[in-house]
Amino acid sequence: MHPVLDRSPGSNPPVSAEDARSGWLRSGIRRESSSARSRQPGRWRRSGRIFGSLSSIALVLVACAGEGGGRTFMSIGTAGTGGLYYPIGGALASRLSIRDSARTYTAEVTGGSVENIQRLARGEMDLAFVIGTTAWEAYNGGTDFERPQTWLRIVAPLYPNLTHILVRSGAGIRSVADLRGQRVSVGAAGSGTEQLARHVLEAYGLTYDDVDEKYLSFTESASALADAAIDAAIITVGYPASSVLEATTTGRVELLPIDSAHTAALAIKHAYYTPSTIPPGTYPGQTAELKTFSVMNWIVARDDLDPVVVADVLDILSEEIDGLRQAVDIAGQIRLTNLYAAPIPLHDATRAWLERNSTRPPSPG
Repeated sequence: MHPVLDRSPGSNPPVSAEDARSGWLRSGIRRESSSARSRQPGRWRRSGRIFGSLSSIALVLVACAGEGGGRTFMSIGTAGTGGLYYPIGGALASRLSIRDSARTYTAEVTGGSVENIQRLARGEMDLAFVIGTTAWEAYNGGTDFERPQTWLRIVAPLYPNLTHILVRSGAGIRSVADLRGQRVSVGAAGSGTEQLARHVLEAYGLTYDDVDEKYLSFTESASALADAAIDAAIITVGYPASSVLEATTTGRVELLPIDSAHTAALAIKHAYYTPSTIPPGTYPGQTAELKTFSVMNWIVARDDLDPVVVADVLDILSEEIDGLRQAVDIAGQIRLTNLYAAPIPLHDATRAWLERNSTRPPSPG
């Protein structure tokens, strides 16, 4: 058994709200969920600890600058260290902590979108990054949410995720339809990628009964493809993605297109999907434009989040985007105008911010 393949959903031990508030949130130390921590290969765990140490030093400096003490610790749920949520979350947390003298923010490693919303519901975090698929299903009720999470609100947009289908060279896979009977990474348990993977397979008439699904993070998928431990991986991420670059650099992994008929069908069934393309030359060996589909990422929160926090997030994304882009280049793809196409209701403070800062009022609801 490949070391990263023994993974199943539902393995995350519950964390009580009391433990969250009285323990690690109050201490201000970033805590990884046990499932997210176990999914990171050794080298990524080490880099995560280094990033966490640097973040802790930065937070101490910020706290000292306030001199008043009594700062409230705020948690931002991101995802694993191999994607883009975590570094953007870290950059945003640093800027929020500088801007807000009453609060200190930390970016937290998690299993991804589904886990983030579950922990928002339990009061274990304050802001969360999620894929549009998960935001819509959580608010309306769906596969991973038995009851609609009607308290969920959009705070701000992030960047679009594009769907990448990676396959092992020489495996004879020329279409998603050829994944039948293959070992396929569908994303980490508790992630928005895993929800999207089901939709991709469904579009081609497949379910998990037709594939040998593996619940792997982006970096684990790249490693398993290189080791021939899986045959394919479905990844939704902004481009260029480090995990996809790592996988394709070896020359033993190829990217599959999703043809126009299937992307159109996906967009009709799921309004938050949009037919898109990955430009040629984005990845090694990719000489032509690659057809696929995209979905927006969002910053979400409970409807009772302090309006001051919401306004600070939007002000940073409006006024400090160049600084964020220096930290994480894909931040340059953030467009606040995407708020007008949000898949679920906006936070009241987001609507108020738009009314103050735009000539175009937000739509009702």
